[in-house]
Amino acid sequence: MRYLIIGLGIYGSNLAIDLTNMGHEVIGADSNPSLVEAIKNYISTAYIVDATDEAALAALPLKNVDLVIVAIGENFGASIRIVALLKKLETKHIYARAIDKLHESILESFQIDRILTPEQRAAFDLVNEMEVDAGITSLRIDDDTFIMKFKAPDEFTGTPYHSLDLDKDFNLHLIAVTRPAPKRNVLGIERNHPAMLPDFMEQTVESGDIFICQGSKEAYQHLYRHINH
Repeated sequence: MRYLIIGLGIYGSNLAIDLTNMGHEVIGADSNPSLVEAIKNYISTAYIVDATDEAALAALPLKNVDLVIVAIGENFGASIRIVALLKKLETKHIYARAIDKLHESILESFQIDRILTPEQRAAFDLVNEMEVDAGITSLRIDDDTFIMKFKAPDEFTGTPYHSLDLDKDFNLHLIAVTRPAPKRNVLGIERNHPAMLPDFMEQTVESGDIFICQGSKEAYQHLYRHINH
């Protein structure tokens, strides 16, 4: 897919690099030359442009991308104006970042595809991850069910996956496994990135494997109490 990200601060630049590393084509735009300079070698194209100016915004390849993401958060007025101009220019698909409830409410009035609230989501996830206290990342499904990703415990290294019974022992369901593998992005840069391990039940646990499981916080705490006893 092709993405246009407007706003290359910490959030926008990290999003741009992550999408590029996943194999997508990313175009970035920001009015700050230093931000554009810092990222230009990591994404397909980067423009120095004031996107609050309608003529300048219209000059960007809005019709040739699948999604435009307005990643500006701190400059509330600029964010709202850019979204309004994108709607005026009949941009088909728009995501925009909101930094608070007022910002979110105003963006809702534009009926864009999605409102991003990374700060609130990160805070919520961090609270749950700190509660488990096990170096994990999580996605909440309901009040007590989470999808959680964590490094395979060292004591499992060398164990055939078909011999693991996390469901029985810890009430955790192992959904998938990822393993670091070299991958080239669209710029030809090769880096190690987690790749899904096909037919993992026929494999053996290796150091560096990442477990993706479904379960409750209590189930994860049970697992880590067992490992660290």
